[in-house]
Amino acid sequence: MSKNQIYIIIGAGCLLAVCAIGALLAGLFYFTPVFGNPVTAPISDLVQIESNTRPNPNGNSMGDPDAPIQMVEFGDFQCPFCERFAMETEPLLVENYINTGKVYFTFRSAGNWVSKNIGQGKTESQDAAAAAYCAADQGKFWEMHDSLFANNRDREDQGSFSSRRLAGMAENIGLDVTEFRDCYDSGKYADQVQQDYQDAIAAGVQGTPSFLITYTVNGQTQTSLIEGAQPFDVFQQSLDNILQQIGK
Repeated sequence: MSKNQIYIIIGAGCLLAVCAIGALLAGLFYFTPVFGNPVTAPISDLVQIESNTRPNPNGNSMGDPDAPIQMVEFGDFQCPFCERFAMETEPLLVENYINTGKVYFTFRSAGNWVSKNIGQGKTESQDAAAAAYCAADQGKFWEMHDSLFANNRDREDQGSFSSRRLAGMAENIGLDVTEFRDCYDSGKYADQVQQDYQDAIAAGVQGTPSFLITYTVNGQTQTSLIEGAQPFDVFQQSLDNILQQIGK
């Protein structure tokens, strides 16, 4: 064997070793999201918050399931107006209507609406929704809900809800991260996220947040839709009017 051939063999071996080390390091720092490729957004800026208390939380719902009014929010974790509602108006609804057994409240994702209307493909809004449902498996949907809004850096920034940041949020709210990753990577809730969007469209939702209100008057089911991050008094007027109609 010539000296040049020996050098070639040694060089090839070194290249393979470098590639193997690179793959190992990549495995240490990333896990593959079910939607899209791994990204390298930093997790050092994750905000750790104390989640708002919800009455009788049950998955992505809260309150008394037998309440006379059922309210479904179709939201988007990358929507700044949804964040405003979550931070400013939702606590007032909890205090005045959900805590008192008048409203049963459910959050569902309509993140696909963003994709459809600004010409994008799969967005991180849907990744975030899947992460929230995975957190619900461990009884912490609302904690993840609050963490997602607190850590949404920018609607157009496709690094806010990277797989690494979602795993970091899961750890911050006290989830079993291995269980969370298994759920998220498996695509367990991909169909549910898509169903949320389809139900939003069927309800006439054209933007987020929107609130589908369902109630019964004289045996007849009635619905109404409140669109946008309206101030609390708009919800108050609508809900009080409904309660008057049904004699509560």
